[in-house]
Amino acid sequence: MRALGRENEFLCPDLHHRPARSMRQLEEVIAAAQGSEVALVGSSLGGYYATWLAERHALRAVLVNPAVRPYELLRAYLGPQRNLYTGGEYEFTARHLDELRALEVDSVTPERYLVLVATADEVLDYRVAIARYSGARQIVVEGGDHGFSAFGDYMDEVLRHCDMAR
Repeated sequence: MRALGRENEFLCPDLHHRPARSMRQLEEVIAAAQGSEVALVGSSLGGYYATWLAERHALRAVLVNPAVRPYELLRAYLGPQRNLYTGGEYEFTARHLDELRALEVDSVTPERYLVLVATADEVLDYRVAIARYSGARQIVVEGGDHGFSAFGDYMDEVLRHCDMAR
């Protein structure tokens, strides 16, 4: 967004490791933006969070290699963890999993979503996301990775979906 001269339209909050607390943070951000157009972009677990928020607030969302049922996927990681970006340490517990499960939405509204997935995602099976967001606009990239290193190639589509194209 900085390269496009639109950095003032972008916000990326540092979220707490507890899902419930992260949702409170994001709810505050959305409330503070009242009167402004809000669209969400979430990658991996952020895609799961964005889905809950999009359905709760009727927002558009771009999901990048989104996690589906992270409360199942992350069960193997119970125990001590270190945030890869901040270095902060915390204990990942069954309560985290319960908080994630509480964010599950029964169904999605397909027109709210643009879903970008990479077939060679080394963390998540892209086909699970394709099925979960059936009916949504989907871009399936052959190869790629979980970090979706080709994201910049799709900026026009992302901005268009977020109704921010200029």
